[in-house]
Amino acid sequence: MRRASGEQWTIAAAGHEAVVVEIGGGIRSYTVDGVPLVDGFGEDEVCPAYAGAVLAPWPNRIRDGRYTFDGAAHRLPLSEPDRHNAIHGLVAWTRWRATQVEDCAVTVAFDVPPQPGYPWALSLITTYRVGEEGLRADHAVTNVDSSPCPFGFAAHPYLLPGAPVNEVLMHLPARNRLLLDGRLLPIGAARVAGTEYDFTTPRAIGGLQLDMAFGDVIREDEKAPSEVTLSTSDGRGVAIWADASFGWWQVFTGDSLGGDRHRRSVAVEPMTCPPDAFRSGKDLITLQPGQTWSGSWGIRPLN
Repeated sequence: MRRASGEQWTIAAAGHEAVVVEIGGGIRSYTVDGVPLVDGFGEDEVCPAYAGAVLAPWPNRIRDGRYTFDGAAHRLPLSEPDRHNAIHGLVAWTRWRATQVEDCAVTVAFDVPPQPGYPWALSLITTYRVGEEGLRADHAVTNVDSSPCPFGFAAHPYLLPGAPVNEVLMHLPARNRLLLDGRLLPIGAARVAGTEYDFTTPRAIGGLQLDMAFGDVIREDEKAPSEVTLSTSDGRGVAIWADASFGWWQVFTGDSLGGDRHRRSVAVEPMTCPPDAFRSGKDLITLQPGQTWSGSWGIRPLN
């Protein structure tokens, strides 16, 4: 009998262990010396709330599932029907295949076929690796179609499970945040300096309810990675980093989740573009035929 998340690939080295799953090609669990750093799910559980998922060929939401690209109108299925949005791409519930399996690394792949709403073909390849420096994900996406296509990418890990969200100290190096309407779609932007959304120095999340994108990321230079950290007063801590391919961070405190996942952990998502980029064009990537986008991110313990 198949597991709900499909085949499982366990990789381990230097006390670090992660499990990658067939359904969605994402991370089900990641522990260091037995201590969980990501809030995952059981091997016989359907992936909840996109935990650990790969989000492509767009992250976050597209208003009404409608957009225009290269003069042609397209309409995507409304995968978030309550808000009338198309959300989180096309690959989170697909069966990926392992192309290379080692003790400390696994490479998985999926081919996106042309389909209504997104009539282009993509080849996705992801390598997950663990070692002394933590968990690392390297992604490559190639347009294998004959015409250019719109593209965006993100990953969706939930971090620091079990820590009371109100007490979590977050450091997020970004100068602005998006302003959202009732459908969690952007209607503007605002500087965070001097506001309750300013996490450029570590501070407690407190009672903030976040499902928000932060941009204008602060880096040492334009090619340097950026890093978000979460920590607690008892010394627990985790960092998530992303290279310069990712210009946005989405933070979700789980307030809309039901049951025991409600505000149980914090999703920190590296994104290449903000919500609704297929419509706004903001940081939208146009992949030419044969062109490959690549990006890397990772997770490590703070101590």
